Amino acid sequence: MKKTFDQVTAPILALKPRGEIMLETVPAPQKLAPHSLAMTADVLEDAATGRFVLLHDPAGQEGWGGQWRCVTFARAAIDLEMASDPLLPEVGWAWLTESLKKQGCDFTAPSGTVTRVASQSFGELEDKDENSEIEIRASWSPTNEDNLIDHVNAWLELLAISAGLEPIPQGVTSIAGKK
Repeated sequence: MKKTFDQVTAPILALKPRGEIMLETVPAPQKLAPHSLAMTADVLEDAATGRFVLLHDPAGQEGWGGQWRCVTFARAAIDLEMASDPLLPEVGWAWLTESLKKQGCDFTAPSGTVTRVASQSFGELEDKDENSEIEIRASWSPTNEDNLIDHVNAWLELLAISAGLEPIPQGVTSIAGKK
């Protein structure tokens, strides 16, 4: 028997991330697909922030290669030296793909961008320190609706990596209670 969208997403809504990450369900976009779920996450001390949207169209959509699509955003503060590294975009994309691999996610049609921003203030704002950020925007199509929680965990892993959080040691229960 085919599961309903609510049955498929129930484990995602019950997800308890690692203690440094605050996860919240937010209103989802209504016009992108017949069914959607959206979440935001903030890593403590404003180290990183992000958004995860799960889209479902039983008829599929051109470009998705399936009935499901994950759309994600992650932004984190980085030091100026890191922002000037010409390989930073490739590193940011590798953080995402390695997180998906680590969580055992099967997917198709990945796409995205990695942006780095460095800011210096002038005039009345010149007392502000220079700052820089990395922003990773990505989407992909999960190929198995039975492990959608793994895709959310991969996004949370991406946030943890980009925020510079220490990895969870092997053998310790990780993000969603997986060993």
